[in-house]
Amino acid sequence: MSQDRQSAGTTGTPRPDLTELLEHLRTTAAERDRRGGHAAREKQMLADAGLLTLTIPLAYGGQGASWPETYALLRRLANVDSALAHLLGFQYLQVTSVLVWGNPAQRERYLRGTVEQRWWWGNAVNPVDTRLTAVEHADGLVLDGVKGFCSGTMGSHRMVISAHRPSDDKNSKTVVAVIPTDRNGVTVHDDWDPIGQRQTDSGSVSFRQVQVPGDDILHRSEAPASPYASLRTLVSQLLLANLFVGIAEGAFAEARTYVMQYTRPWFASGVTRSADDPYVIQRFAEMRLKIAPAQALTDRAALLLEAAWQQGEQLAAAERAQVALAVAEAKVLAHRAALDVTEAIFDVCGARATHAALGLDRFWRNARTHTLHDPIDYKIKAIGRYALEGILPEPNLYT
Repeated sequence: MSQDRQSAGTTGTPRPDLTELLEHLRTTAAERDRRGGHAAREKQMLADAGLLTLTIPLAYGGQGASWPETYALLRRLANVDSALAHLLGFQYLQVTSVLVWGNPAQRERYLRGTVEQRWWWGNAVNPVDTRLTAVEHADGLVLDGVKGFCSGTMGSHRMVISAHRPSDDKNSKTVVAVIPTDRNGVTVHDDWDPIGQRQTDSGSVSFRQVQVPGDDILHRSEAPASPYASLRTLVSQLLLANLFVGIAEGAFAEARTYVMQYTRPWFASGVTRSADDPYVIQRFAEMRLKIAPAQALTDRAALLLEAAWQQGEQLAAAERAQVALAVAEAKVLAHRAALDVTEAIFDVCGARATHAALGLDRFWRNARTHTLHDPIDYKIKAIGRYALEGILPEPNLYT
């Protein structure tokens, strides 16, 4: 079993009851969205609920949750607050980085440290941002530059960074390392001000002569990555897909509640309840028909990812490619469902539902912001090549 990882089902480890936490996040989400900024209190609540260690293997003191279980939890969280789901999901992504790239000593140090110290992790692995450089120095590296879209770095204890090492032939090679967020020379900037996902702390981080000892370096790109190590990309992509589905599900639930409790039927409908208006019924059906396939494909992709993950270093490239295809298919449908449903809810809720205090627009703004993470067109291209010629996706930074 990969990295001594087991699911809760095999150990009987109880999971916390998140009912009260989710209700708090739901009732405060609109106000916190308006306010933006760092959700320190809510992050503490997630930590107090024991969620930081969900994906850490049992061998390091974690809970050893499977990928289907992990994504199901994140989707529930995204129903009520996709920004907090994003932060927690990226916590799990950094745990994955340590698992697939770290050596045994690094896994022991970082994962057990997360369990014992309740570390929050930030993400500074933005593969298309090459402004951060790493120069060899003594037994390690020195970092200089800046990284953008560094989700979860504010208020974090550790971060995973990627940097480029300029080489003699003018080609850059990537190195991945772990550093404490409070290390001398690291500055986390409060410059995240988007239209959506406003509490993900996804601003920029500056590095000035930051020392990285050799035993904090996880990965150097010149060493060929195994199919198993490249699963990190698919963990990330399926994380996004589940957040999109969660946003769509949350918007749908809010619209259903609003229609049943507050809306009045159109005067020409001939009915006394909005819920009996055939056009309202039809629109809810159309939203459901967007969400259901996205749910099914994200669930299927999670099962395939789990099967691949359990093979560890024995994973074959062809099987990894099949998982990549499944993740791409899930992400495309989840992307479309999130955007379509979060817009369509206003057609059934009506003009009064645009009242700013309700904050129903946050679902669309969150979906629109997060679905721009990487271009959907390249996912469709990969799916189309397989559909037309049977060519499976090759591993890259986003597939």
